[in-house]
Amino acid sequence: MNLLNLVDGPSALIVLGGTALATVLRCGLADCRITLAKLVQLRRPAFDAAATRAELAVQVQQIRQDGLLRAEPRRMGDAELDEATDALIGSRSLGALLDRHEAHKARRLAQSERAVRTLAQAAELAPVFGLAGTLVSLSQLPADGLARGAFTGAIGMAVVTTLYGLLTANLLLAPLARVVERAASAEEAARQDVIEWLAAQVAGSIPPRRTAPRRPVALELV
Repeated sequence: MNLLNLVDGPSALIVLGGTALATVLRCGLADCRITLAKLVQLRRPAFDAAATRAELAVQVQQIRQDGLLRAEPRRMGDAELDEATDALIGSRSLGALLDRHEAHKARRLAQSERAVRTLAQAAELAPVFGLAGTLVSLSQLPADGLARGAFTGAIGMAVVTTLYGLLTANLLLAPLARVVERAASAEEAARQDVIEWLAAQVAGSIPPRRTAPRRPVALELV
């Protein structure tokens, strides 16, 4: 078996180029940009819950010693956690910490869902353009007779484009969608563990809320 026979530039251009163009037209540029950003993030180190807790331990110790009133926010390099701890110290409320975390969580999940949906759409489109390449190759057959070379070339391109479409969908795009989904689920679980740990550590340092004194009810004399 000669694998070089499976290398065909025009077939790859039809399948890959057509799939990319159709995905942009169907999903939009915004979703495609988010998808590319999520794919780039796959190359970065995953969120490390243990290392993050170690970084937050210094902030927790300061809060326990000095209290939230005198605690100073400490930057860790994670913008979302920095913003959440700023909200905790600024408002001296666990509710602000949890609300900020939930807002970031909703945004991250929405972006991950858009990326997974875009890759799934592309996986559906790739076989369609494999079939389109097959039809294009068959349309190149001469109308005045079938020369052996022309017939072999057309059939070869038809088979290769169909193969490219199936491989692109099932060995590239669909697996990438699952990888993005699993990475998002793992990050959310790790971040949730960190937030719950942080909330438990500083719960005892949250000052009680003052309630306004109740005014006595004036009694009317009849």
